[in-house]
Amino acid sequence: NGHTGAVWCVDCDYCHRCDPFPGKQLALVNTNSAVRTCGFDFSGNIIMFSTDKQMGYQCFLNFFDLRDPQQIADNQPYLTVPCNDHKITSAVWGPLGEFVIAGHENGEINQFSAKSGDILKTIKEHNKQINDIQTSVDLTMVITASKDNTAKLFDSASLDHIKTFRTERPVNSASISPIMDHVVMGGGQEAMEVTTTSTRIGKFEARFFHAAYEEEFGRVKGHFGPINCVSFHPDGKSYSSGGEDGYVRIHYFDPQYFDFELEV
Repeated sequence: NGHTGAVWCVDCDYCHRCDPFPGKQLALVNTNSAVRTCGFDFSGNIIMFSTDKQMGYQCFLNFFDLRDPQQIADNQPYLTVPCNDHKITSAVWGPLGEFVIAGHENGEINQFSAKSGDILKTIKEHNKQINDIQTSVDLTMVITASKDNTAKLFDSASLDHIKTFRTERPVNSASISPIMDHVVMGGGQEAMEVTTTSTRIGKFEARFFHAAYEEEFGRVKGHFGPINCVSFHPDGKSYSSGGEDGYVRIHYFDPQYFDFELEV
């Protein structure tokens, strides 16, 4: 227990900072609107989180330094960045904790400096909302998932567009394998349309693409609603998916998966 509303994002321990074993709450940060994204930086000393634009409050990106307990006690971040135009829908830390990479509801991607709050770089490769951003294991790349039916791979530092993976339905989440040149994507049609469509037409499978060739080579069925989140295990030997159907599925790869080579 701890939250009284929907939990949108978790990173080890998050805005409710907790000891993971007894589950004891260590710190609490109050906000005026829902927290959409959160994360620890590379050192584990800085937390960032963004709030939603709702109930008359605008979207903010906030930074707290956990080495200064007074910031938490006073509920005063050392840096607050207003996002007046388009709210943040997903965000991750860049390499070495120098900046945050944020995706917005209009498809824009920004790099926000963790020191000044300035926008360091801006690109707009998606034309609809970005639902998810995840990093590669070495933090050199990020993958975005969007309502425009695509997932895209970018260089973390320069935000140069590298690859595009296309589907026929909105993509809610995408993840990069830590050991293979593969990405997994999940999504499906809008949740409000699920009750009127069969699982076959709804496209609720997890879909695997080759990261270099942009070719789809496999699908995994199981969910009977849109997939909201996918993630590879850190060892690359399994992946998990969470869906609108209320299930979290953990899939372990067969030995043949690791010997697979895509014929181009």
